[in-house]
Amino acid sequence: MCAAPAPKLKDGTVKVELSDASNGMSERRKKELERKFSDGDFQHFRTAHKKAKESDKKVYDEREATLPHPIWSSEELEQITVTHKKPEGIVDNLAYFSVQTLRFGFDVFSGYKFGRRTEKTWLTRIIFLETVAGVPGMVAAMIRHLHSLRRLKRDHGWIHTLLEEAENERMHLMTALQIRKPGFLFRWSIIGVQAMFVSGFSVAYFVSPRFCHRFVGYLEEEAVITYSKCLQDFDKGYLKVWEKTQAPEVAIKYWNLEPDAMMRDVITVIRADEAHHRTVNHTLGSLKPHEDNPFRPGC
Repeated sequence: MCAAPAPKLKDGTVKVELSDASNGMSERRKKELERKFSDGDFQHFRTAHKKAKESDKKVYDEREATLPHPIWSSEELEQITVTHKKPEGIVDNLAYFSVQTLRFGFDVFSGYKFGRRTEKTWLTRIIFLETVAGVPGMVAAMIRHLHSLRRLKRDHGWIHTLLEEAENERMHLMTALQIRKPGFLFRWSIIGVQAMFVSGFSVAYFVSPRFCHRFVGYLEEEAVITYSKCLQDFDKGYLKVWEKTQAPEVAIKYWNLEPDAMMRDVITVIRADEAHHRTVNHTLGSLKPHEDNPFRPGC
């Protein structure tokens, strides 16, 4: 049970009143604990909380609560192209075959290959895929974190890059959710797929980190293709509604977009993110697990 905010006394200290959860205590013990918490014996060493009232008046900035991530320039956005790393060896070919199989199945299931793609078609695809895309980075970071603790060895800088990737993919999802909220069946399908994918990817990462990073690298190649096709649909005039839709506020703050940014700008920066993840994972897939991560935080 969550307690209500504790009232402050004139001298700035907090008056603590124990809730009904303490019914088993004697009155003397209750008063003793209330006095200890109220007179500052257990106050935190930080003082930032004293300025809470002033900060409450400020507009929440999404970037203040997120990990470092690239902010793309116009020149960088224009340089994004579809690329492909040719598989080398059994592991690479297995990863590539797995991605192609999954993509074909999802394209057919989602109706992506049939008829003209609309804003609804794109939102369904983006929301579902981003719920999956946010899994690998988090799972890989967790496994490497636990490995570092268990083996009493350093991680060589991989964890922060993997966590940044996971959060970045989640922000793609949060942006899409500002435009459309999934229905009941859609939500349950996400839960089912996530349960299977988290379990499967976890086992795969224990067995072969190289396979997993190569898998994600090829997955991101397909993501760049997908978002490039979305931009082509803008150019062909298929997405009339989105042409007039302003970028969600969360996207403007997260990617530091112009205040008058539109949905096309959002798709453009998301494609750049996916191209970045493509490079990162193919690079990590070519490294040995004990080699240093060449990517700095936010790069």
